[in-house]
Amino acid sequence: MDVPALPDVPVRAVLELLAVVVGAMSGALAAVRKQFDLFGILVLAWAAGLGGGVLRDVLIGAVPPVGISDGRLMAAALVGGLVMYFGHPRLERARRMILVLDAGALALFAVVGTVKGLEYGATPLAAVVVGVLTGIGGGMLRDLLTGEVPVVLHQRQLYAVPALLGSIAMAVLWHADQRGAVALTAVAAGVFALRVAALRFRLNAPGPWRGTGPSSGR
Repeated sequence: MDVPALPDVPVRAVLELLAVVVGAMSGALAAVRKQFDLFGILVLAWAAGLGGGVLRDVLIGAVPPVGISDGRLMAAALVGGLVMYFGHPRLERARRMILVLDAGALALFAVVGTVKGLEYGATPLAAVVVGVLTGIGGGMLRDLLTGEVPVVLHQRQLYAVPALLGSIAMAVLWHADQRGAVALTAVAAGVFALRVAALRFRLNAPGPWRGTGPSSGR
């Protein structure tokens, strides 16, 4: 008796599902830290897990966006929110865990966003822009809904830069016909490692230019 073959699940779909769970967990944990109720926690989980994907899909014309049409991804966001609702760590450790989860979501979404843009026929430049926006979109929406200035706007530690480098690398590999699981995973791991290194070693982007004249304080 022949054993039926397993379905060929695209790597992008697997990574996107994982990204939604991780992003939703970061949103839910931020909501827990702000003492939101269960409904608020689940809303933040959806926003952080699917907000970047909604923005991506609108920009590339993949409508309706997955955030309101894909039951699997919506369920993944719900699961991520419930996991944090029932099993979050002590609140004094929440900030650090949010940053680590956010780094994972940033990496996965940057890769997934770039690949989906390329699959929909976007130019390499457009795909890179979409990848970056997918990576930072959920975190920005999470911060706005919790009353925080988005990390990408006010913290000098590298945040959008890792997503940008990862999106560029993914676009280059795609056009070199390197589109398998190894390439996608390697780029996502690189983005995550760079973001964590930026947090650990305080790798900063340049601050405001102060000039070299007498008023610069030198």
